[in-house]
Amino acid sequence: MRRFLQFEWVGKPQFVAAALLLVYLAQCLWLVRIESRNESRPPSDQALRVYDGLQQWRGGVVAGTPEALRSEAATGLPSAARSGHLRARDGFDEDRSPLYYLIAAAPFVLRPASWTAGSPLWHILAALPYLFFGVMLGGSLWYVTRRLYGNAGGYIALLLYCFSPAMIVNTAGAQNLAEMGAVWGAFGAIWTAIAVAHTLYAPREVVLWNWRRIVLLGLSLALAIGNQFSLAMVAVVALIVMLWVAPVRKRAVLVIWGAACGVAAAILLACYFFHPTLLGQGMKHARWFEFDPRALGVWITYRHMLETVFAGSPSLMLALPAVLIAYFAWKRSRYFGNTAPLLIAVLWFVLAAAAPQFPGEGFLLTALVFLFIFVAGVFADLLETRHGLLAMAGLYGLLIASAAWNLLQLARLGHS
Repeated sequence: MRRFLQFEWVGKPQFVAAALLLVYLAQCLWLVRIESRNESRPPSDQALRVYDGLQQWRGGVVAGTPEALRSEAATGLPSAARSGHLRARDGFDEDRSPLYYLIAAAPFVLRPASWTAGSPLWHILAALPYLFFGVMLGGSLWYVTRRLYGNAGGYIALLLYCFSPAMIVNTAGAQNLAEMGAVWGAFGAIWTAIAVAHTLYAPREVVLWNWRRIVLLGLSLALAIGNQFSLAMVAVVALIVMLWVAPVRKRAVLVIWGAACGVAAAILLACYFFHPTLLGQGMKHARWFEFDPRALGVWITYRHMLETVFAGSPSLMLALPAVLIAYFAWKRSRYFGNTAPLLIAVLWFVLAAAAPQFPGEGFLLTALVFLFIFVAGVFADLLETRHGLLAMAGLYGLLIASAAWNLLQLARLGHS
């Protein structure tokens, strides 16, 4: 703790980032308050994941398995399947592991009486895990972009994140599919993999020296995959990125990646409460990959993606075209720190376009976070040029206007 509180660890950048994250959290809590005022009962998909997870925490059936679905039918609890959010095959959830349900129900374990829909604490407790994920994702985003591009890049990315309607709604909104855990896991897996790969240039024993990063990478993979099976693609992307960063240490990369996958598998087994048969059946029935190439040839798919991106972060409507022009026209900006997030964002967009139904939403949210990194990186480079003052004026004007518009919309919701 003494080391953490030293000046070089906690200074002005950390306080500014914490202040922005508090503003973000306040917006999310405001939205939770609005929804709790407008809804006396929780939505059916939210009630389902909390109910199933709470049953498992209490020693009952494992969530997302046939026994859990039969239990839900017996209680008469409104089913998310009726709104298309739950895809089951032979009684197994095709898209989620029990981790998804256990996270949703975790706050209710300590206060089981708050499970009743009429409890004033219902909406706050139901939102707690996703508020945590949202704040941690914002902090992780700031940490990564600050390491890559300096304080300016960290502030730009965090401002884009904290006033993004998509990030606020998906953290606090009861009507969404609770994707923030999966997004944070995917984000953490990619950047932890990059960090691990960079350490391989030092002459150290690869596994023992990197055991903390291996555990962190495994935890990130488990969080992403456990919340959305189709995000198993992030493990493949992490391996490719590690080989890209450290091509001369291929064997070490494979050892570390394999060890992290082993940690992720152990965590998923724990989420099935150490029932290997159920884990095997769950993996067998999982929908790991959904790719419809016909969707890539339909214009409405791309229009929907653009509308989703710009609705999720209106400031990108002006910032993204300007940044893309600068990136392709200016050779200095085309380095790994900018290119990697752009390529990964494009990959997630392709996967989202080829999966127009669920789970495309998770891919779009993940792509949006990587776009924030890309925009922050190019703008941080532009600020260091002789046109830096002009770039700063335009950028901060855009960010301030976006923040004001976002706060105004939340205020209108509160008075409607």
